[in-house]
Amino acid sequence: MELKVDQDRCLGCGVCVVSCPVNARISPENAGGAGSKTTETIMMVENGFIKLFSPDKCEECGTCQMFCPCDAIWLE
Repeated sequence: MELKVDQDRCLGCGVCVVSCPVNARISPENAGGAGSKTTETIMMVENGFIKLFSPDKCEECGTCQMFCPCDAIWLE
């Protein structure tokens, strides 16, 4: 499976970034909403949109999809 983001639907709210357990392990400040200090995370908010940096690290748990308020991120 592959992680996908629909930029037309994405609000750039960052809920997926904060809810992702892999992001939290890689960059613990993500879980508090402070923003990542490294591009080693799966995704980050950049210029108001979600940008995938390391989608290969995704464990396909679906947490980001479950919490996205606008169905802009999913596994395909």
